[in-house]
Amino acid sequence: MIMDKIKERAISRSPFCVGIDLRMDHVPAELQNSFTKTSDKLVSYAKEAIDASKEYAACYKVQIACYEAEGLDGMVAYQQIVSYIRSIGEIVIADVKRGDIGSTAGLYAKGHLSGDFEADVVTLSPYMGKDAISPYFDFFAKDKGAFVLAKTSNEGSKDFQDLIIDGQPLYMSVLQKLKEWSKEIPGDYKFSPLGAVVGVNELKDIKALKENSKDTYLLIPGYGAQGANIEDIRALIQENKNGVINVSRGYTAGIKESDFRKVLSQRAQQLAKELSECIK
Repeated sequence: MIMDKIKERAISRSPFCVGIDLRMDHVPAELQNSFTKTSDKLVSYAKEAIDASKEYAACYKVQIACYEAEGLDGMVAYQQIVSYIRSIGEIVIADVKRGDIGSTAGLYAKGHLSGDFEADVVTLSPYMGKDAISPYFDFFAKDKGAFVLAKTSNEGSKDFQDLIIDGQPLYMSVLQKLKEWSKEIPGDYKFSPLGAVVGVNELKDIKALKENSKDTYLLIPGYGAQGANIEDIRALIQENKNGVINVSRGYTAGIKESDFRKVLSQRAQQLAKELSECIK
């Protein structure tokens, strides 16, 4: 199933999850000047970034907020980018962080795991409990998956995620619930379609987290711009090889050179090399 496929690519290529979280100021001047519509500018740069990294990428993550902020034309870009990634046989995570319940959750599941915006995996918030996650289960039988927010990489994560509940941080309870819920998901897999988002840069106890997440596949944010380091990531996933590491701005942003394609290729190769150290 989907998390096992991501793991296979992480091992054969690298655990680089390529973040296509584009802002307009990321788009190089050549492409800015070549197109009029915002969607064309974003899509053209996204395709360049995808093509330059597909040799090294375990998967791709597309942050929907970047495109929602550009209005209807931005959402055209989002749809085309997600569709392009899937059309070339790559795996795409829709970073949508949905977390509603009941029929509304079911509509979100339909909207992001089928149809015009179809992705392979979505990101979800567990704050409203199982009711916010279980409507996605039907799609897991169709080779879809979800990364559920457990311990995020932002400074404010400690406001709730680190609260001690029954003697352990709340994020540990989230990981335990994911394992419980996974028992209800049929299929032949090593890693459940229910993965977790786990950052290490605001983490106090990597050893405990490693033990509690060894059977869960992880999406690890925060490398680069947010300060997560290779040593901590390696400590978390090296033994079980159960994670991919997302890099967004560190890959696509701040390229001033006219030969941006060469820079993208160099960055992709270097990031893949660095991140591969986490699972060796």
